[in-house]
Amino acid sequence: MVALGLFIATNAGAASMQKVNQTDWWAGASGLPSYVNMYTYVPAQLATKPPIVVAPHHCQGTAQSTYSEMSTLVSIADKTGFILIFPEATGENCWDAGSTRSLTHGGGGDTGAVVQMVKYTISKYGADASRVYSVGGSSGGIMTEALLGVYPDVFMAGVSLMGVPCGCWAAGYNDVTGNGSTAQWSGSCADGSVTKTGQAWGDLVRSYYPGYTGHRPRLQHWHGTADTTLNFKNLAEDVKEWTNLLGLSETPTGSDMPKSGTTHQFWKNACGYTVYETFALSGVAHAVAFDGNAVAAYFGLDTASAADPETVACGMGGMGGMGGTGAGGNGLGGMAGRSAGDGGGVGPSGGRAGAGTGAGGLPGASGTNNAGGAVSGAAGSGAGHAGGGGTAEMAGSGGMPPASGGGKPSAGAPSQAGVVGTVDGATGGQPGVGGAMSPGGSAPTSGTSGGVKPANGADGGGCGCVAGGSAGGMSHAAAALAFAALAAARWRRRKVPSS
Repeated sequence: MVALGLFIATNAGAASMQKVNQTDWWAGASGLPSYVNMYTYVPAQLATKPPIVVAPHHCQGTAQSTYSEMSTLVSIADKTGFILIFPEATGENCWDAGSTRSLTHGGGGDTGAVVQMVKYTISKYGADASRVYSVGGSSGGIMTEALLGVYPDVFMAGVSLMGVPCGCWAAGYNDVTGNGSTAQWSGSCADGSVTKTGQAWGDLVRSYYPGYTGHRPRLQHWHGTADTTLNFKNLAEDVKEWTNLLGLSETPTGSDMPKSGTTHQFWKNACGYTVYETFALSGVAHAVAFDGNAVAAYFGLDTASAADPETVACGMGGMGGMGGTGAGGNGLGGMAGRSAGDGGGVGPSGGRAGAGTGAGGLPGASGTNNAGGAVSGAAGSGAGHAGGGGTAEMAGSGGMPPASGGGKPSAGAPSQAGVVGTVDGATGGQPGVGGAMSPGGSAPTSGTSGGVKPANGADGGGCGCVAGGSAGGMSHAAAALAFAALAAARWRRRKVPSS
């Protein structure tokens, strides 16, 4: 009941798409293209912690045309309370997904401008930084794949209609603006002549954010076999790229035909969740239809769920934190399940300290996976000094707490987090709700505000796919209730767009 009670009234009137003043959403950022403008749709009944969907337009499109084309998705937002961002490359032909600036994490360009919009929206509306998605067709599909590839720490998933692999658009890219139909175009990528091995594609994308080892977004790609504008051959390259990025075999886990003329291939991760899938529409040209219902279901936004369906199924511990807004500005804290820290981290150890101060870590969608497969808490909300809230590497406003405060649990018992932990005499951030669980069953050892063994004794190794921020520090009944509330979002009937 608590997990699903997500709505608060914001105003009584009907919502509409609104332009956001550029000076507001830039928030002190520099190096962003002045032609990129931000429009948002914020429903009248906004979720308490609303997800965000970014919807970049196709070539020669506008925010208004995309808003109209995605009217079904807008209607769903009215029901479940997520926010839509409609970025617009005003006066330009297509999105810039091929320049060095746009294909560099933190490099500015069109991708950097869209990410700045996301940061602004999270800050203004208290939106869920762990549930940011992108969907678009044609140039919007190209932009979606660029956003997911260059900013994997920001986006959880995307849907690309008639897109191309991230980085493909850089081949022979015509990096000009204000030049009519010849602007922002890559002829060699568009005609399908750019081919690479999966390793080469993966290495290319990884070079856009060197050192990043966190979660990679899942992707759904739709393409018509008769497409000659953005040639269907790009789909095969897309498979090589994303399977490499996601650590999957190029051979699909399975395939089916959800309807006549549509071939669906899918790839599942180690948790058994589909993280990449393609739909090839036989005989369809550059005109794959948009289906708002299918997109909402894929993102888990068709119902008022509290967590992303992949997070519910597998857990997302150890994903890097998101950087702060503006130059040296206030950090937004860690994304749920991605340890807190202003500067943003790149791996399981949590967010690194950055300039300014953050609001503290948001509750983790799941904790880190321990040896026994169980999940420990990952949320921090305290002062964020180096110490019990994390090592100096995890410093920031609310670093990842230790497994059990000052007292380290011995082999195996679930333990309640201590109130304040200490490392080298420095006061740590307040621990999250849970301690660690590991395979054994003995009581935790003593220490400053150490863990307390629950009455039921030890739990052995369990599934690493537990929903929520922690299982270790809860009673068994409370953990079961939290899991049951979130698990309602796990299984959704997949809808298939019409061609």
